[in-house]
Amino acid sequence: MLTTNLDDKTIGGGESRPTTVEILGREYKIRGAADDSYVREVADYVDAKMREVSRGAAAPVAERVAILAAMNIADELLQLRRASSEDMASIERRTQNLIALLDERLSAEA
Repeated sequence: MLTTNLDDKTIGGGESRPTTVEILGREYKIRGAADDSYVREVADYVDAKMREVSRGAAAPVAERVAILAAMNIADELLQLRRASSEDMASIERRTQNLIALLDERLSAEA
């Protein structure tokens, strides 16, 4: 889980340590318990999304770019959650079918 404090810029919980990242050409010091490679991976993803949103705009406004990138990231997250939920429901149905089949076979043998 990512938590961000705008004053402290903290990711994760527990003992925090700083990691310097670059997003849209600006450096940010991010403090958090997550390891440096994970913090950089998150920053790279955000940077890529912001660049994707700002492509083609004559003079992109940073706030607008950030909001659109956040909307795109939230959309991806929600789609993945939905797909995961559907997968879990399918697995649950198949598991219940297998249990019923096993129960049926075991009771027939008894």
